[in-house]
Amino acid sequence: MTVDELNRKFAEVPARHKEVSIIASMDDEPARPSRRLMDIALQACSVAMDVALPIYEGRASKEPHWFDTWPGEHYRLLAALVRTLNPKTVIEIGTFTGMGTLALAQDLQPSGTLTTFDLLAWDSFADTWLAPSDFAAGRVRQVLHDISTPGGIEPHRALFESADLIFVDGPKDGRTEADILANLSTLNLSRDAVIVFDDIRVVNMIDIWRRIAQPKMDLTSFGHWSGTGLIDWNGTSDL
Repeated sequence: MTVDELNRKFAEVPARHKEVSIIASMDDEPARPSRRLMDIALQACSVAMDVALPIYEGRASKEPHWFDTWPGEHYRLLAALVRTLNPKTVIEIGTFTGMGTLALAQDLQPSGTLTTFDLLAWDSFADTWLAPSDFAAGRVRQVLHDISTPGGIEPHRALFESADLIFVDGPKDGRTEADILANLSTLNLSRDAVIVFDDIRVVNMIDIWRRIAQPKMDLTSFGHWSGTGLIDWNGTSDL
């Protein structure tokens, strides 16, 4: 197929937002899911069917209500993963307007904590969904720090090593997520740590996702249209 033919095919797809991607064989994939990860995925997807997200009600943001779309967006799945795993320590990398932060926070257990990392303060975004009251009790906090730099995760080693659930929603620039993975590999993460990666089907993420050797699953059909991946960081591929 010529470049012109590809461009024409791309233009013919009737979608609000389109990006090119790559399909790749699975028989030579470096990792398979673990039975535990499959169980988590099945349970979370089932829970997501009935998840409501009242945490967004009455908030001032004028950003589109992406959380109303499921499947296709990952917010109900994120909330469902919190219900399924009942984590004590949740980490988010990439706060942005806080839509994902709220999905993770809604069903956090009373003794649980959520730490969200970004380079910019949550209240620097005009369309933020967050409010000072979200941080008042101390269960949710934002840290301004670059986790992707060499050694950048070290000041927060203890926090990451205690995490049950980590959600990575970086810039998909072809470098940052790979650097985050490299930094995570220097830690002794919790035995049951589950990591969620956003946008794994975006072109810059294809190779990064494929090179992950831990048990993993592509859960895009039940998450974000641009890709949702789950990793059982310390699991064993036993399927």
